[in-house]
This record gives sequence, structure tokens and C-alpha cells, in this order.
Amino acid sequence: MKHKMFSKPVFTATLIIFLSTIQVFAQQNGVDSDLEVVQKVADFILSENKLGFKDDQGNNYNSFKDIPKDKEVSFASKYGEWHYTNGVINLAMMHLASHTGEGKYYDYAKNHIAHGFENYKFFQSRFKNDRPHHKYPLGQLWTMLELDDFGAISASMLEVMKKDDNATYKEYIENGAKRMTYGQDRLFDKTLVRTFPQEMTLWADDLYMSVPFLSRLAVYTGENKYFDDAINQVLNFDKYLWNPHNGLYFHCYYTDTEQNGVAHWGRSNGWLVLSQIHLLERLPDGYPGKDKVIKNLEKQLIGLSRYQDQDGLWRQLLDKNDSYKETSASAMFVQGFAKAITEGWIDKRFASVALRGWEGLRKTMITEDGQVKDICVGTGISDDLIFYYTRPARANEKHGVGSVIDAGLEVIKLKEYLKK
Repeated sequence: MKHKMFSKPVFTATLIIFLSTIQVFAQQNGVDSDLEVVQKVADFILSENKLGFKDDQGNNYNSFKDIPKDKEVSFASKYGEWHYTNGVINLAMMHLASHTGEGKYYDYAKNHIAHGFENYKFFQSRFKNDRPHHKYPLGQLWTMLELDDFGAISASMLEVMKKDDNATYKEYIENGAKRMTYGQDRLFDKTLVRTFPQEMTLWADDLYMSVPFLSRLAVYTGENKYFDDAINQVLNFDKYLWNPHNGLYFHCYYTDTEQNGVAHWGRSNGWLVLSQIHLLERLPDGYPGKDKVIKNLEKQLIGLSRYQDQDGLWRQLLDKNDSYKETSASAMFVQGFAKAITEGWIDKRFASVALRGWEGLRKTMITEDGQVKDICVGTGISDDLIFYYTRPARANEKHGVGSVIDAGLEVIKLKEYLKK
């Protein structure tokens, strides 16, 4: 897309002035640096994280070895669960460790993965199939029934395995690759779908539950079939979910009625953004289909730029100004714009979208002690728009804190890029 309002030199000068203004204001008012803000968010998670289990009377158990016979337990902390959101946080922590060199952030992810594998067989042996597997401790680790169970967490595991590999992890990844390739439900064109709550329904969320894992599988195994599958998923999800009338994606597509759902839900659009940047940063230059994914990402980001609020944030329902400002989607979009600019996938004139978005998050959604406000809780699909309007937004929900860390890190890189 060509923009003729400003020449590139004028536009670059404007961005530099904008950056300088922010920096001067921060220095004069004792405002934390971007990295300090990111670390406060991460350190709050570290302070709240507790690997282990607890019973309904508040007793804590570090390991399955400590749990009395037939005692019902749950996770001691939401950050210790085995869930796709924990995979997102693991990746964010490892990104922060790479940026700062501080081992405590890498150890968060390493210890999370290790704790799951040290304990899951105990719970597997006790499971009586009297509840959904995802409501039982570590049920998602051994089940691999849905993409939610293993896709995102496996992506984080592959990153851990670069430093701390073992045979058990390798076996798990191999099983996940087989499940993804041969076991998951797909349409005739190989698009990944779910069997619930309606048969063969396409969820935007599932692009993130598959593509980050697939792209890392391609690198890990050296087999391009995983790249090809990931590219196919991106382009097919676009085919089924894109709304050309407003430049946004629908949350879902029903194959039985060949109709989309009602909502342009913020975080589902965010999962689509993140999936594409995970893939693009791993695809080799010139790889067949990479240019199509770049164009697709550019198209989506340009569409999203039209829905940014005056304070830099986006809404729970992107096209509904009476829905609340939502943190996880805003962070995902900030991360996407910043990464796409520094990688050259979108023109740098969109940098102000990322910069204002990050300032909005800092000002509105991140507290002085690193807590993160107004993150939408887990959300299924619905044909009732009020369902999306009324989904609770809570502080420190694990559906969003990882993306806030990643957004901040990408903005730090963006600011350095713009100075060059």
C-alpha cells in the first residue's frame, strides 16, 4: 500500500522527534524505562508462581510424592498449570532472558516444563475419566486430545530443548508432531478445525495452537512439510475468517452453515497476528509462500491500525466502541506492528501505531508494581454478541501477561531500529 502524505525523510524525522519527546518526558519525570516496566511484569509473575499442588483446605504439596492417598488437589498457582497460555508465558520469559542475560527468566520456563514431566504420571494413573481431562491436574499433558492441550506448550518446550534436552521431551514432541499431522480433525483442504461445540468448526485461536509449533518443528526436524502445513493454515484461515468489508477477522467459521460467527473478537485477531510472526521469523528467505504470508500480515495490520483508540489501545470487540479496552489483544497488536517493522515486513511509517499502543499499555494497564489490568478471561465461541461484551476482564490473567512482556521487548527493539 502506497502512502503519499509524507516523504520518507520527513516521516523519519517526525518519528525521531516523537521518540525524543517520550524519552525526555520519561527522564524529567523519573518514569521507568521500557525494560524496567517489562521486568516488573515478569518479576510479578515470578513472585506469584508456585510449582506444586494444593488441596481444598489450603495445604500445599511440592510434588506428587507428598500428596496423601486419594487426596484431591489442584495446581498451587495458575502459572504452574499445563495450558496453552503457560506456553505463551514460557516463550515470553525466554525472550526476556535472551535480552537481559538473566537466568531466572529462562529457569521459569525450564522448571515449568520439568515439573510437569516429573508429576504427570501420578495423575494419569489416578484419573477416573469422571471429568473433562483439562479440568484434571496435568490432564492436558498426557492426553493431547485438542490443539489447546499441546500446540503452544510444545512450541515453548522446543525452545527449552535447545539448552535442556532429554529423551522424554523428544518423545513428547514426536507424539505431538504425529498428533498434529495425522490425528487432528481437518477439512478437505487440510484446515485444522474443532469438533465442539459444533462439529468441524474453525476457531481463529487455533492458528496459534498450531503454527508456532509447526514452524519450530520444521527447524527442529529439518522437514519442510511442517513449514508447508503452517503456510497452508495461515492462508486457509484467512480464506475462511477474513472480512473484506471492515479489514478484520471473525472469531470463527461454521462449516455446517458456511457462515461466520458474530464477533470480531480482539484476542482472536491477536492470535492470528502472533502466528504469522512466529512463522515468518523462521521461514528461510525465498521460501515458497513466504511472500504471501508477509502480504497477509501486512493486510491484517493495516486493517487493525484503523481501530486503534485515542489512547493507543484496542477494544474487546474491535469494531464496537462501547466494548471495553482490552489488554491482551492490544499487546499482541503492539508486538505484531513492532516486529513487522523491524523485520521489514511492513513500512516503518506504522511505527507510531506500535509506539502509541505501548504507551497506552504503560499508562493505562500496567501498574507500578508490574501487575497487568483488564485481560479478558478464557473465551469460547458464541453467536450471542453480548457473550463477548460481558466476558470478565481481570488482572494478571495468564491469557495476556506473556504478550505484554513480548510487546515491550519488541518496542525496545523497534526504538533502537528507528534510531539507525
